[in-house]
Amino acid sequence: MGNLDGYIVDLKGVTDDTVSYRWQVGNDFFSAVQGPEIKQGLLDVALRVKQTSGAYELEFQLKGEVEVSCDRCLEPMSCPIEAQNTLKVVMGEEYADNGDVVTVPEKDGTINVAWNIYEFAALQIPLRHVHEECEQSLSDSSEGERSDPCWDALKKIVNK
Repeated sequence: MGNLDGYIVDLKGVTDDTVSYRWQVGNDFFSAVQGPEIKQGLLDVALRVKQTSGAYELEFQLKGEVEVSCDRCLEPMSCPIEAQNTLKVVMGEEYADNGDVVTVPEKDGTINVAWNIYEFAALQIPLRHVHEECEQSLSDSSEGERSDPCWDALKKIVNK
């Protein structure tokens, strides 16, 4: 991964009940993260860190658009992103990420949230992303298909 030091959150430095961060992530961010799904985009990211008893709750809000490849024609297409996600972080001996709770080494007391931002954005992309024009051409071609008598006979057997 490229230089993503700007996304380090100092948990030990959280002295108030809540600390807020704001970022605007763009093409440089997605290039540095080197994720498989998103190569370009522009997102506004707001992060609120709440200190609770023995843990930290990180609340992410993402809004913007990312560019992904169309599943049909492989051309770039825009995908709107709007997400709210929460991540729980605790201090411990060594780094561990079990999905629901991230443990960061107490001696460091920091977490780099760049990959979390990327993952939360990627989770908002539909499983199937196709341009509207490609979707329309798919439905037009399927309507015009003629039936094959051999397959029709097999379909009758299966449907019994």
